[in-house]
Amino acid sequence: MHNFPEVFSLKGRTVLITGGGTGIGAAIAKSMHAAGATVILVGRRQAELSAAVNELGSRAYAVSHDITQFDKSDSLIELITKEYGPIHCLVNNAGINLKKPAINTSVEEFQTILSTNVLAAHALTKAVAPQMIERKSGSILFIASMASLFGIPQVVAYSAAKSAQVGMVRTLSAELSSQGIRVNAIAPGWIETAMSAKAFAGDPARLQKVLGRTPMAKLGKPEDIGWAAVYLASEAASFVTGVVFPVDGGASIGF
Repeated sequence: MHNFPEVFSLKGRTVLITGGGTGIGAAIAKSMHAAGATVILVGRRQAELSAAVNELGSRAYAVSHDITQFDKSDSLIELITKEYGPIHCLVNNAGINLKKPAINTSVEEFQTILSTNVLAAHALTKAVAPQMIERKSGSILFIASMASLFGIPQVVAYSAAKSAQVGMVRTLSAELSSQGIRVNAIAPGWIETAMSAKAFAGDPARLQKVLGRTPMAKLGKPEDIGWAAVYLASEAASFVTGVVFPVDGGASIGF
């Protein structure tokens, strides 16, 4: 029996977060760090990673790496494990979007979205899973999307990629849960980030549509996703696997 609040603690855990320098990834890093974890932020943009690490202080580290270099996933995990210890939780957060009508989306553009959101997440999961299997313990999180739950126009490649992630979560949890590894996803609703602010600034009608179909009638905050990630990675969620957890103000069930 675990006691409160220790059941939510990530003390002594090492968490690898892709795309952890900005937005939702940075918020997950901040919440997990506050819960006691050592966080390793992986991404391509060194400046953003360094800024995020400096803000967090101790127990936070940055590793510059392009996750679409699939053949280097194993060496990345080896490097991080050697430098910072075994990885207890992997957060597949890094992702790219493309806003374009489906009939104008090229095969190359589609492949680029799939490479980052799906294939890179698989490559990293495949690289980190063996050490988790050996320990009979681990947590893998995917950051899905409302686009994996219902149809959103202009994002066919992103929608396909995020829907693929949900399929991966179900298969991976079916394969790995008996070996002590829990695999889950968070599906964020519309969250206040620099990226969403930029998108809504040029499209006020889209913002009104979002708020109109969100029962709580507001945007979420990045920390809402961060604390959900802490819960799913903690002992509090020790019997939770294979779920897609909407943190969306009710958008996925609203009208």
